[in-house]
Amino acid sequence: MSLRRAVAAPFRDRGADRLTESELVVALSLDRSWFSPDQAERSVALAVSEGLLERTDDADDRLRPTFDAADVELPEEFEPDDAVLTRRSTFERLLDSIVEAGIEKQTAVAEINELQGELGVTIEAAGALYARRRGIEVGELAARARGEL
Repeated sequence: MSLRRAVAAPFRDRGADRLTESELVVALSLDRSWFSPDQAERSVALAVSEGLLERTDDADDRLRPTFDAADVELPEEFEPDDAVLTRRSTFERLLDSIVEAGIEKQTAVAEINELQGELGVTIEAAGALYARRRGIEVGELAARARGEL
């Protein structure tokens, strides 16, 4: 399941656009019971490293999502699995964004592979182009894909 959805939940629950790291850890581990406190800390650190969360210049060093948490679909039955705690490749992150936008994973992978073959570019570049053509915002991931060319 999606790390983006997991980190969006505390912001949505609290109606806030900035939270401290400890508030996020409490929300993910105690409030939602999705992770142990250690796993919640890991998920926050991973979200920061993947560009889903950024530190603010506030005196209390709050975090804010780099996306609109209110726009993230969060089904009531959503519960992240342990896979969100592992670092994902640029392509995996692109694919996750594409699937979250409502495109079937199998369809996206097949069409990205086809695009990659036509253009002779990396899978990441093909994924970023595929997303862009469908109006899916993948700004930082597109920059990473461009850098990997």
